[in-house]
Amino acid sequence: MHIEDLLKLMTPDLYERFQRAIELRKWPDGRVLSREQLETCMQAVIAYELKHLPPEKRTGYVPPKPDGCETDLSLDDIQPLNWQ
Repeated sequence: MHIEDLLKLMTPDLYERFQRAIELRKWPDGRVLSREQLETCMQAVIAYELKHLPPEKRTGYVPPKPDGCETDLSLDDIQPLNWQ
């Protein structure tokens, strides 16, 4: 099954089950996820989030820093390195 086909079938309940399976590395019945199943679940969760959730609710979201690259230092405060 391709990821596009899986996304057509994904419901919010299935999304939550995949998330839980990824967290525990097990299916609800206790069977361990294979590496391929884990990768497929991860791809499905990320693709579902991309389609249905705002950026701040997605897996791996890192909020932007409010100040960006600004600092309180001026060029006069910077001291050169002296190698000895």
